[in-house]
Amino acid sequence: MGPLYRIAVAAALGAAAPWLLVARGGRYRASLAARLGRSPGETVRGALWIHAVSVGEVGVAATLARALPSDLPLLVTTITPTGQERARALFAGRAAVAYLPFELAGPVERFLDRFAPRALVLCEGDYWPLLLDRARRRGIPIAVVNGRLSDRSFPRLRRFRRWVRRHLLDPVDRFGVQTEADRERLLELGVAPGRVTVTGNLKFESPEPPRRPEVEDWVDRLAGGRPVLVAGSTMAGEEEQVLDAFAAAGGGARALLVLAPRHPERFAPVAELLERRGLAYARRSGGASERPPDILLLDTLGELAGLYRLARAAFIGGTLAPTGGHNPIEAARFGVPVLVGPSMANFREIAEAFDRAAAWRRAEDAAALGRHFAELIGEPRRASELGARGRALVEANRGALERTVELIAPWVERVRGAAA
Repeated sequence: MGPLYRIAVAAALGAAAPWLLVARGGRYRASLAARLGRSPGETVRGALWIHAVSVGEVGVAATLARALPSDLPLLVTTITPTGQERARALFAGRAAVAYLPFELAGPVERFLDRFAPRALVLCEGDYWPLLLDRARRRGIPIAVVNGRLSDRSFPRLRRFRRWVRRHLLDPVDRFGVQTEADRERLLELGVAPGRVTVTGNLKFESPEPPRRPEVEDWVDRLAGGRPVLVAGSTMAGEEEQVLDAFAAAGGGARALLVLAPRHPERFAPVAELLERRGLAYARRSGGASERPPDILLLDTLGELAGLYRLARAAFIGGTLAPTGGHNPIEAARFGVPVLVGPSMANFREIAEAFDRAAAWRRAEDAAALGRHFAELIGEPRRASELGARGRALVEANRGALERTVELIAPWVERVRGAAA
């Protein structure tokens, strides 16, 4: 990469440092050494390196890893602290887990010297030009799995097509993408057709989370016979709308609401919101009102996916806020009726499939969400029919895992050959 790019990245990191180290608290300070390539933590050399940005991509990586040989050495990297925590939980005893180094020559070179990966797999496509350049210089083959080009990012990529092709796309040997639309977009950006395969969406392949009877029993006791509504992975500005919708549907007199903010740093602000509104609530981490709670604040990690089993209906966060949405499959696979707002750009192909199958309900605002909550609480049979359509859609879209494993078979053999 040229000096102008390196200077720009260094300047951007310098400008962001106060916010990352102060506003975001100790979570980023604790990872600084690792991001500089200096962490003395666990090391595996010559592994298949799987990069997953955050929690969603870590789930994709875990799905893929379960289909790979159990003796294959793996290295998993993330960028966000929440992704790191999730990766350490899912890959404990199976893979080394580390932070992706900063996009600076020193940290990248130290990282590559330390781990010496034999091949690189990018989950969904997180392209860092300098890192890709240094990996290619070392002869590390690169594949993208579960790749996608969002409606938001594609116009920008097309505007700078020549630079994007040279520095982001040319270093990648093979692309496994979710849909034909993603393939066509890559071809428009200049990728040769033989390098792109439509493999499908690995998020349809994720296994059910294990049951946690003690958690489920506790939630059942809190519900006290009331149906459970789940609002999962909510983003800033959505909790107020969800609470308004819940109140319009009858509130705690008719149901227990499980409210799960997407990011841990927002657990405390959401608790303060519930206090300001005078709502009776319990926190999963401990603490409850004196009267039976109307709301359970799920302020823990790793439990939301399993709790969808208990839901009469589930609202998927990031969809009333204009942030692109989150994965509805976690709820739909249990036959739970899914409710979403208008923002689903990050899951375009999944959204289109759910729309075609009439397998969920769209809510344009809090008022509409409240009407859907009220209907699904009051009409269990209609809720069951809607949930069954969602579960059938998930089952009909299996197969991406097999195609993806076939795509990266040369990467796997390269690593196994070196380890033999």
